[in-house]
Amino acid sequence: MYRIIGLMLLLISSSTWALDNPLIGQTAELKVAEARLDFHARIDTGASNSSINAFDIKVENGDPDNMKANIGKIVHFTTENERGQKQRLSAKIIHTSTVSNSQGTETRYMVELGIGFAGHMENIKVNLRDRSHMDYKLLIGRNWLKKGHYLVDVSDKNIIGPIAKINIEKAGFAYKARIDTGAVETSLNAFDLEVHDGVKDKMVKNIGKWISFTTENEKGQQKRITTRIIETSLIRNAQGSEVRYMVQLKLGEKGKEYKVKVNLKDRRHMTYKLLIGRNWLQGHYIVDVSKKYSSKS
Repeated sequence: MYRIIGLMLLLISSSTWALDNPLIGQTAELKVAEARLDFHARIDTGASNSSINAFDIKVENGDPDNMKANIGKIVHFTTENERGQKQRLSAKIIHTSTVSNSQGTETRYMVELGIGFAGHMENIKVNLRDRSHMDYKLLIGRNWLKKGHYLVDVSDKNIIGPIAKINIEKAGFAYKARIDTGAVETSLNAFDLEVHDGVKDKMVKNIGKWISFTTENEKGQQKRITTRIIETSLIRNAQGSEVRYMVQLKLGEKGKEYKVKVNLKDRRHMTYKLLIGRNWLQGHYIVDVSKKYSSKS
């Protein structure tokens, strides 16, 4: 009995620890400190070591026939990111690495470089390889991921801040929206509601009918929208509870809009005329509360 309880506690604590680890997607914008360049890197959990685009490799007083004999010597090489920005670097060879792939095996020099995000760099071993013909000039392997305790999210979710510019297709304009992970549903500023052939005081009987309403963003832009009521929603908050109509609208960041259920509420007295809830975020976005709002996004 005690062993079972202990195992359950271990599993719970392990899950909690995992959730606290930073997430990274299949690709990431990473900096290489020594090169002072940014790379659009591929995150590869199948690779034990990281690899950087390197060509014109020259070893000072190097032995051309014995790469291991050059460990400890200085190597000079040129690196280039996917934007065509180049930098000539020098580093000490600290190791050699034999890599097997579909083309066979090859031995590469390894140096130590600082790689990461601004303010959070990890010094790791990186092998030097000419990746000029490859889409990703920097490949991040398990040695970098382990050092930073990263979890890889292969769903490649987008990152969004606590406030974001969100477009509503039917409105034809954007809102400065509050991103609220505490809210189950997304809520839109809507007033002058008119249900076509509606039944008064029986909101549930109006499901499936057409509804017209006016929406307005924080800039005073207005639009009259007509769409179908798909359901009603009981909302509980500090003021009590209320039933709201729900409609389906296409909304999102510019070029990334998709359909979601939205409840209609008169939010004219509120700072944010559009509140984004978990039903819009789930499966698509990770919220970074430190990310700053940009009206150009």
